[in-house]
Amino acid sequence: MELAGKTAAEIFDNIRALTQLGSLAPGQELPTVRNLAVMLGVNRNTVSMAYKRLTTAGIAVTRGRLGTFIRKQPDTGEQEGLPPGSPLVDLCSGNPNPAWLPDIDVALTRKPYRPRLYGEATVDPEMEILARRSLTGDCPAPFEVNLTNGAVDAVERLLAAYLVAGDKVAVEDPCFIGSVNTLRIAGLQIVGVPVDAQGMSVDGLEQALAQGAQAVIVTPRAHNPTGCSLSAIRARKLRAVLARHPHVLVIADDHFWLLATTAYHNVIPPAARRWALIRSVSKMFGPDLRVAFVASDQQTAQRLRLRLAPGTNWVSHLLQDAVGACLSSPDVSMQISRAREDYARRRELLIAALSAQGIAVTSPADGLNLWLPLPESGQSVVLTLVLALAKQGWLVRGGEAFSVQTPAHGLRITVSTIDETTTQAFAKVLGHLLGRRQEP
Repeated sequence: MELAGKTAAEIFDNIRALTQLGSLAPGQELPTVRNLAVMLGVNRNTVSMAYKRLTTAGIAVTRGRLGTFIRKQPDTGEQEGLPPGSPLVDLCSGNPNPAWLPDIDVALTRKPYRPRLYGEATVDPEMEILARRSLTGDCPAPFEVNLTNGAVDAVERLLAAYLVAGDKVAVEDPCFIGSVNTLRIAGLQIVGVPVDAQGMSVDGLEQALAQGAQAVIVTPRAHNPTGCSLSAIRARKLRAVLARHPHVLVIADDHFWLLATTAYHNVIPPAARRWALIRSVSKMFGPDLRVAFVASDQQTAQRLRLRLAPGTNWVSHLLQDAVGACLSSPDVSMQISRAREDYARRRELLIAALSAQGIAVTSPADGLNLWLPLPESGQSVVLTLVLALAKQGWLVRGGEAFSVQTPAHGLRITVSTIDETTTQAFAKVLGHLLGRRQEP
């Protein structure tokens, strides 16, 4: 291995080539700025500029006085869903109940598909009306509307519009799997903010912003994995904190909006310069129908449109027609209402069954999941419990998948398809494994 170059661009290209060839391995330390400048016979500022570009490109990472290292490429991490062919009872996938997904074919009879060509509006006029109807009053005005291929796609595009590799992003800790994977793949630094029954911690957010977070992702309700939702008081306090940092990108991911039993409380300050409110349909209509409404300020909307322009990567109008037909259908609206009630009933069934076994989950809860906190005695306890449940025929998700900076000691239990018989059986097994079974 031989480092070379006389200009910052040449040094950058040399080190990048060496990483691509494998001569510089992930985790390997680069020479100090001073030492490399001496080795190459160049000014220190030249090396500093090369290292800064390597960091921005996600090739290297600087750890202060510890030095500069070749960045380890992240793996994709865990994903939502159930392993194909699993014989275990699914309490882990995070999926909606298939029984509550609408019949798209029936919905589309209202509006037969019309092929679109390059150059047509990326957002169908009817979809913009539906989006504005759902978003008006819940975010600063005026706002503009874009569509993305789901909430995760929206988050990724919003972050890419303003941030570069190495920037810090504040998120709830524990955090949604999709957000964790998105941030790590983009080379962004994740700053965890603790969560309690009322949502994101105010003090935790203050600390994250003091550490230099350039963006904040907040789940206003039905937080995944804990099921918590922002209270009105907590939202107001978070909004006051964010108002003192108007340059920070604020993203509110309201993924469970039409199915939520809790009220929406806005965290976006009126004077925020960069913000977005996301509302997707995946929980209502299924994860394969990947469409999300994105309300945002004008500058953010314009940046999103650079990558959602006609001829590049707009959201399929076939998907827009399907979503628009469902949202406009009285029958589907009634189905959504019944689904909301059914998910709430299933959550309460499991909470009651677990309570009878002396097991308390995070409550109040909204969404498709419940969160069972476990003693902070090491991740081995969580893994042991997950494996023990699997041997008994139950598949749950361990908290490590949702960890950000601190280990998430807990289990996420998906309730979307659980019935009363299954609930009682699972609660008894879990109570036995935890040693908390009540005596008659």
